[in-house]
Amino acid sequence: MRAFDISPLLRSSIGFDHVNRLYDLASRLDESSLSYPPYNIEKRGEDAYRITMAVAGFRLDELDVTVKENSLTIASKVVEQPAEAEGVTYLHRGIARRAFERRFELADTVKVVGAQLVDGLLHIELKREVPEAKKPRQVPILAGSQPQSLRAA
Repeated sequence: MRAFDISPLLRSSIGFDHVNRLYDLASRLDESSLSYPPYNIEKRGEDAYRITMAVAGFRLDELDVTVKENSLTIASKVVEQPAEAEGVTYLHRGIARRAFERRFELADTVKVVGAQLVDGLLHIELKREVPEAKKPRQVPILAGSQPQSLRAA
């Protein structure tokens, strides 16, 4: 049973309604789907990140990287070719080439800037771009007996 109500945590926060959606998404995942394909998430600087996914055996045309709103989806479509057509009989087949779909939720300020397949590793470069309006700013405190909005009236 994974029922857990986080609404008490949201009482003192504003604008974090998506946290409940993320928690629901995380609670629906099973452990077996999280293990394939293996991946790393790296912080490569103050505002730079990289997702590296091991996709050995996949060709470039079998991989798909899609960004929609705040969701990054990495998927594969496997076109199996019969071993007999290649003249190959597998005695042991340990390199997995099964279809997969992996989703990552991105913050509003994180953008995907590129993807590259090198030596069986898919590298997806991410960059955090915080707009000037979202950066911290100092709010001046005025002295007086009435709120500023009442003084203008």
